[in-house]
Amino acid sequence: MAEAERTVALPGVMPDRLPENARPAEDFNPIAVAKELLRVTRAGALATIDRNTGHPFSSLVNVATDTDGSPLILVSRLSTHTANIEVDPRASVLLASAGKGDPLAHPRLTVLGTFVKIDRNTPEGARVQRRFLSRHPKSNLYAGFGDFAYWKMHVVSAHLNGGFARAADLKASDIITDLEGAAEIVEIEESAVEHMNADHPDAVRLYATKLLREMDGAWQVTGIDPDGLDLALGDYTARLSFAERVTSGVALRKTLAEWGARARAH
Repeated sequence: MAEAERTVALPGVMPDRLPENARPAEDFNPIAVAKELLRVTRAGALATIDRNTGHPFSSLVNVATDTDGSPLILVSRLSTHTANIEVDPRASVLLASAGKGDPLAHPRLTVLGTFVKIDRNTPEGARVQRRFLSRHPKSNLYAGFGDFAYWKMHVVSAHLNGGFARAADLKASDIITDLEGAAEIVEIEESAVEHMNADHPDAVRLYATKLLREMDGAWQVTGIDPDGLDLALGDYTARLSFAERVTSGVALRKTLAEWGARARAH
């Protein structure tokens, strides 16, 4: 077979076992569901490759996302999963939504890739730390300990199970936010988040309660990226997506003002 004709299956790809007449549900948007899970889920099952025997080793970790949606973890070098990824960085993270009834009726996303340790003493390290601790403020209790470090997953693929008869194989580009041409929004994110939380808490509250119909409370913005806003109220999280890609401060201010007017109209 010619080299150009060879195809290498991505990790996690579903076996070809579906009936020929199987059709996906018309109201199923796997990319939208996957991106939502990726951005709002606060903890996941981290599966690493055991360095001693090669067995799958699963553990629970807190999860946040970088600006582009890449999963971030904060782990101790004293833990088995850290020792595993130091030897073999290949891993997966299972992100699942909770709800009433059968757990298998709710969406869950398995993200696969390789982990890279982040140097705190770099602009990337400062951003990663800020975004992680915004999502997990209680981690401030141990984030500064010498044995803890941030790791970022370089996503290769993902598999979504959106509930019964709703599954999809996804490429990294399906769930990772494209930052091409978005340098300005990445640069101003920190100040924009601080500004919204300090000067416009009422607007943020309206975004959550009126536009997303979430519970009332002192919601805060924890992150901004070209695709939307991450919100949090204690342990609760929400995601408000932009109707169109936002890459500049002007576009961000316009969108936030429009959201505010729409929320107040409710």
